[in-house]
Amino acid sequence: MHSQPLTIRSWPQAIIHLDADAFFASCEQAIHPELKGRPVITGKERGIVAAASYEAKAKGVQRGTRLSDVKKICPDAVILPSDYETYSLFSVRMFEILRRFSPDVEEYSIDEAFVDLTGLRRNFHGSYGSIAQKMQETVERELGITVSVGVSLSKVLAKIGSKHNKPHGLTIIPGRDIHLYLGRLPAEKVWGIGPNTAAFLGKFGIVTALDFAKRDEVFIKKHLSKPCHEIWHELNGRSVYPVSTESKSSYQSISKTKTFTPPSHDETFIFGQLSKNLENACIKARRYNLAATRLLVFLRTQDFRDTGIELKLSRPSAYPADLFEPLRDGFQQVYRLRRLYRQTGVVLAGLMPETDIHYTLFDDQTKIEKMSRVYSAIDELSGRYGKYTVFHATSLPTKQQARHEGERGDIPKRTTELLQGENKRQRLGLPMLHIKV
Repeated sequence: MHSQPLTIRSWPQAIIHLDADAFFASCEQAIHPELKGRPVITGKERGIVAAASYEAKAKGVQRGTRLSDVKKICPDAVILPSDYETYSLFSVRMFEILRRFSPDVEEYSIDEAFVDLTGLRRNFHGSYGSIAQKMQETVERELGITVSVGVSLSKVLAKIGSKHNKPHGLTIIPGRDIHLYLGRLPAEKVWGIGPNTAAFLGKFGIVTALDFAKRDEVFIKKHLSKPCHEIWHELNGRSVYPVSTESKSSYQSISKTKTFTPPSHDETFIFGQLSKNLENACIKARRYNLAATRLLVFLRTQDFRDTGIELKLSRPSAYPADLFEPLRDGFQQVYRLRRLYRQTGVVLAGLMPETDIHYTLFDDQTKIEKMSRVYSAIDELSGRYGKYTVFHATSLPTKQQARHEGERGDIPKRTTELLQGENKRQRLGLPMLHIKV
């Protein structure tokens, strides 16, 4: 067995990983100060825990727990419907704060970011640790949520740091101290190493992250894949994964699903939910100038059985008016009368850039151009007045009947109240009839 010491210059580069603590629940506590310190749970509309505050986690509440069980585990839990629009607003503001400190910010997820601080110590007249602390304090002061931060030489090490002391932790891992943090960390806890890889490493006596990092490169190349080789470099303080500041713009597929309660066998209502799935998926595809070549339609019954079908489209498109006919055909093939359904879903697959579409002599290009202008106008209205300012009439049943009825039908306060400093948004709610172009 060959090994090598971890001897790295302290700061050849400085990468931060910032991770918001119990983000969804923390957002609720931030806008409702009376919930501070109380066990808060989101996901009331789904019937399971979507997110839990640390107060709820301390009492044994886990993500995915049924709400009926939550009441037994934590009788004093405050259970709220998820309010994703508010969470998105908090996320946008958090990333804006981070960009005050560095232009190199990667929005890794709604509540996580990587930030490259390399070379910025002179600008802030302090160490990388002090910059990270100011960043952490600014987010917490302005948004009212706590975040955990890791600072190190690479993304993988920074992520280890942010997880080291949650919540509200700040962990700095300079090159000379890497071994102190890897020595007690199980290999499978390293970002990018899953249970199967960890089990394989165990056969070679590699149990901790330090065991893995200290193996020589010959062993790594011989026995492991390229991603594991890259992780090995990152654990040794050599940055392989750059902080990417570009927004994701390429997708292989886009999926949208809707769950509703109580379950329904109403054909009009179920197809309305499916229609809304299609509109949502197409909105995202148009945002990235993509068009689908295949459409997948599926329904989930109350007993969690899925039926679906994949349809090849006659031409690539991201316009619902183009896709309603195949959507209806697919729906008729999978829908069964009197069967109770609880979820609908649509997948736009085989996505390609709009610029790569080649129309045939049989395609009505004048009609396609008119449709493009119509949807450009719809997207502009949505951006100005809010999503679903204009929508297709086939989605109207989703407006006429609540997606969740009874106790789960509570609506987030975001839909009726404004956040501090926010202007009132006009909501037209005008259904758009089938387009004739």
